[in-house]
Amino acid sequence: MIDPKVESAIEAALTAFSKYSSFDATPFTSVIDEVFGSEKDFMSKVAMLDEVFDDYPQLEVLREVFFDLLLVNFFSADVKKLEEDYLFPRFEKANKLTELVKTLKAQHQAGRKVTDIVIRRANARDLKDMAERAKVAEAIRQFNRMYAPHEAREDTVLFPAFRSLVSANEYDSLGEDFEKKENELFGDDGFEKMVDKVAGIEKKLGIYDLAQFTPKT
Repeated sequence: MIDPKVESAIEAALTAFSKYSSFDATPFTSVIDEVFGSEKDFMSKVAMLDEVFDDYPQLEVLREVFFDLLLVNFFSADVKKLEEDYLFPRFEKANKLTELVKTLKAQHQAGRKVTDIVIRRANARDLKDMAERAKVAEAIRQFNRMYAPHEAREDTVLFPAFRSLVSANEYDSLGEDFEKKENELFGDDGFEKMVDKVAGIEKKLGIYDLAQFTPKT
């Protein structure tokens, strides 16, 4: 499944690349769409995407951009939906933490809107413009500012409380369902492979070394 906004971003990125380079990348839109829309697990899609860029080195500059879009497509289509399908309804049915759930659901929608802004504007044409770059940077800041407390509240309040809403057997059964879902999405040992993949990107971006973020006093 491919998110329509991601699909539009793919087309826009290839069109912009073609405009500002000597290589016409627009014919590859269907190839990339086929990778993103594949029913295979996430790590298989990563491998398919790598094969495309290995076969066409002229597009190398777009490799990490499209990997990021693949991640965006995955999270927008699957991860948030797990919470919305499995967790939130149980709290609403039990009439517990309803205000928190309402806020978390609203933030999911807000996060999708912010992601849409990044997808629309993170292309070669717009990023050449200082004002457009500022809009992308501000959207990312807004997302980060929201996501840190959002995740913390889920980890410290929502998830611990969830255990009181279900029996031990149901809790274990859900854990098995989630693990199956993880294997469907990532493949065997997919999570570990994804950690390695992200680490490689962080190294390329120069943000892998945690020590560099330590305040100098």
